[in-house]
Amino acid sequence: MSRVPATDGRRSAAAARRRAREAEIVAATRELLEERGMRDAQIEDIARAVGINRAIVYRHFTGKEEIFALTLVGYLDELREELLKATDVDKTPSERLAAAVGAFVEYGVDHPAFVDCAQALMRRTGPELLDEISEGALFRLGRAITGCLNLLIGIFEDGTKSGEFAVAEPGLLANTLYATGLGALQLARVGILVTESAPGVPTVGRVSPDQVRDYLVTAALALASR
Repeated sequence: MSRVPATDGRRSAAAARRRAREAEIVAATRELLEERGMRDAQIEDIARAVGINRAIVYRHFTGKEEIFALTLVGYLDELREELLKATDVDKTPSERLAAAVGAFVEYGVDHPAFVDCAQALMRRTGPELLDEISEGALFRLGRAITGCLNLLIGIFEDGTKSGEFAVAEPGLLANTLYATGLGALQLARVGILVTESAPGVPTVGRVSPDQVRDYLVTAALALASR
């Protein structure tokens, strides 16, 4: 009967402790983001919340951007569950698309830190992300994003097959709606709409999350139906 080397057991235990510590740091980051926002969630604050020093944080992550990326993974996994619940397969593609966009807006309104995290990473270029975030973390982030986008892509493909939609590039449209939706969620949070009361005379009005949701639904259906 073969015996498992003791070193294997120690390595497994060390790996488990490492994963637990990383999860603890990400959870603390999410809590700080939701309490204080992006600018006030510094490495020192994250370390203090976990009860460690910043040097230990850097043993687990390449930097703040990587921690934000993995925090975003958690939000995206939750968002995907909300999208799945909203997009009942018994609905028509148009109904499923409207429900998906509505669920996206509702989740973003309820979780403003998700919007902040996603927008902060989208402002980085591809080469910058490759320099600042490890390959493993980028893979997890990419998988979480595509987990949400693939639901939209499936709706576009089903709608195109049935003749309800005319989407030549489902992946591009899904990515466009995601990026546009993040910007619209910021508008919903600010609640301010700038227009002209007369030529050259700006005026400020109010916009509600419901108005933003309805507009995004209308825009998504229009883009899919071209």
